[in-house]
Amino acid sequence: MPFSFLTTQCRRVAARLAALTGKGRATAAFSLGVLATLSQPPTDFGLLLVLAFPALLWLLDGAGRGRAAFVTGWWFGFGYFLFGLYWISFALGTDAARYWWMMPFAIAGVPAFLALWPGLVALALNRLPLRGLARCLAFAGLWSVAEWLRGHLLTGFPWHLIGYTWDGALPVLQATAVIGIYGLSLLTVVVTTLPAALSDSEEPLRRAWAAIGAGVGLFVVIGGLGALRLAQATDETVPGVLLRLVQPAIEQNLKWQPAEREANFQRHLIMSAAGLSDAAAAHPTHIFWPETAITFYVEQDAPRRIAMAGVTPEDGLLLIGAPRSAIDSDRVRHYWNAMLALDHSGRTVASYDKAHLVPFGEYVPLRTALPDWLPLSSVAGRGVDFSAGSGPATIHLPGLPPVSPLICYEVIFPGAVTDGGERPQWLLNLTNDAWYGHTAGPHQHFAIARVRAVEEGLPLVRVANTGISGVVDGWGRITAALALGRRANLDTPLPVALAEPTPYARFGDAGWAILVLAVGFLAWAARQLRDGTPNRKNYS
Repeated sequence: MPFSFLTTQCRRVAARLAALTGKGRATAAFSLGVLATLSQPPTDFGLLLVLAFPALLWLLDGAGRGRAAFVTGWWFGFGYFLFGLYWISFALGTDAARYWWMMPFAIAGVPAFLALWPGLVALALNRLPLRGLARCLAFAGLWSVAEWLRGHLLTGFPWHLIGYTWDGALPVLQATAVIGIYGLSLLTVVVTTLPAALSDSEEPLRRAWAAIGAGVGLFVVIGGLGALRLAQATDETVPGVLLRLVQPAIEQNLKWQPAEREANFQRHLIMSAAGLSDAAAAHPTHIFWPETAITFYVEQDAPRRIAMAGVTPEDGLLLIGAPRSAIDSDRVRHYWNAMLALDHSGRTVASYDKAHLVPFGEYVPLRTALPDWLPLSSVAGRGVDFSAGSGPATIHLPGLPPVSPLICYEVIFPGAVTDGGERPQWLLNLTNDAWYGHTAGPHQHFAIARVRAVEEGLPLVRVANTGISGVVDGWGRITAALALGRRANLDTPLPVALAEPTPYARFGDAGWAILVLAVGFLAWAARQLRDGTPNRKNYS
């Protein structure tokens, strides 16, 4: 009886959605996209995808095959990205007098552009002669491929991937150690889309419900295996290492003001030195400051370098985010968003330059090729473009295991956070989320970074200006954290890396590609089971 009732209700809703046209269909698609956004951190209402994705397919049933299908998918994507990435515009608000004219682009332009991907998915789906379960599987495969392409093309932006809906379910997140976040996204879309098959009166109900049950069972198995994996986790830490993460909570609109720079610098020094005179207390061996913690060039400022040496542990290091500048052989000055490691004498013993820069945030694309067409200045560069570093690197630092530094959003790129030639033993993410205030952005950023730790089987140390700072072990467990907006130090040990690289660390997105092929095969098989049925929709 419950199954019959649910099937009847699904068909009624499907018929009403398919009958919508014009503004009604656009409004419904937009609303469903907003609903899907609530599945993402920090709300994590993943079950809403069971409503959003089937309803989108039912809307597409009445859209036909062409422009209407694309527009329907685009409106879904626009709602999804508009409400999911609203916080991007807050970065421009830190200097509204200079960047007010870019607000419409940040608020609506970015979501409008990203919405092209769901639009293309909808267009491709409605050009395929598929129905029922085959259509659900095809949609999931197309959506997953679109997410992967979005994460790689045009410098890539793999934010707001469906797989992150499992942020609050650590056992399920363990699957990313094998199939990565793209693979988890694919399986999530498959399972949450399957109820759409209930609307098709020519799809045998027994088979549709069996597929839904199998999908639910799949995630029960994934969660169970993940729980078993977590049960084997240890609390082992690196001997003799105590990290101090300094979270100064400096507002972005004060960070670069000339009258505030010295006070901001002194705040870092005072926080770093806190408790060091107490002989009975455990003292940190290494101190960390967040991205662009200081607003001057370390190599060119001896007095401040000496001041930093004064708070650096005698046998340890001070690792800071700072701008770096140098002149090349052609007498051209370059600027980098860098991490510098200073010893007790104030000497720079190692450095890393951010390689994956934010378009328009740290550089203006095509500035050299089209200087007259793009008379813009990068937001974070304050009028100059940063140069890109050479890419992920494993750095050896005194007293620490080999580390892969990642600055700001470099941590969001799956499979691109370590040097393929030399595996590090931990990840260090310096960031400044003060650009985005108390919005969903910093929460999403922390959740994304956490998944990199699970994928790679490596502990992650995250140091943020205003939060969220914290330490995540190689199983994704948060061992210590500072809340968003809190001004405090966090003294914490460093977890050890997993003994062996995870399958994802070894093979990257190969697991995802195999899953895509498997879903494609299942879609083909599901269509063969219905061979000979007319290619039309029928609601009753």
